[in-house]
Amino acid sequence: MASKAPPSSTEKQRDFFNHLEAYLAKRDGVDKLLKISRYATKIILSSSALPESLPLTHRLKSFESSVGVSRKAFRLGKFIQDLNALRNSHFESRQQLLLALVAYGGEGFYYFIEQFIWLAKSGLIDKRHSNHLQKISAWAELIGYIGSISLKIRDLKRILEDEACLKASIEIAVTRGDKHREEEERMKKLQTKKLMKKLSIVQDFADGFMAAADIRDGNGRLSGPLPISWAGLISALISTHKNWISC
Repeated sequence: MASKAPPSSTEKQRDFFNHLEAYLAKRDGVDKLLKISRYATKIILSSSALPESLPLTHRLKSFESSVGVSRKAFRLGKFIQDLNALRNSHFESRQQLLLALVAYGGEGFYYFIEQFIWLAKSGLIDKRHSNHLQKISAWAELIGYIGSISLKIRDLKRILEDEACLKASIEIAVTRGDKHREEEERMKKLQTKKLMKKLSIVQDFADGFMAAADIRDGNGRLSGPLPISWAGLISALISTHKNWISC
């Protein structure tokens, strides 16, 4: 039987561009690329690497502000995904139900309010309401992340328990001299799932950190522009990685 030829560089390139097309077709895909652009720009600006008098500095500030408004347009109707996630979830306990209500409810309300903030920044709604709406949005976002982190920590504990059981099964199989290829494959998938869950928790902590800073209007410890910008970039990179894999 003839062996299958390895994919050529042209085929690999085509696969990459197909994957890229699928990624860019997703709302979150484009949004996270904009987020990377925005927070990378904010890091440059907040690090004082460029003089204030430099024309490039003014262009970067204008770009950062424009991208921030553009990202809000991608949140139109996004609260519906949280509503559907809550409707389609199956809960094992009242505690899980409560945490899901906090997570999906908080995030959904945040995305709902963000629509009005975009309208205010776009000039359709009086900008006097913008600061008040942003404060409500930040509180909803923070509450949502508290619920989300709690749910993901529960999921991570369950994954670790499954990993321990599977590891014990593999050790028994090795001791007996039995085949355990299937268990090894399951272990690889479980470890990948564990890594993605940990990254997701880090992302939620970073986003929650930024929401807390918004509530305090940038005042207090670690609420300066540079730490917040780094938190935003870390969150964006993790989210981009997750979205790329899911395509």
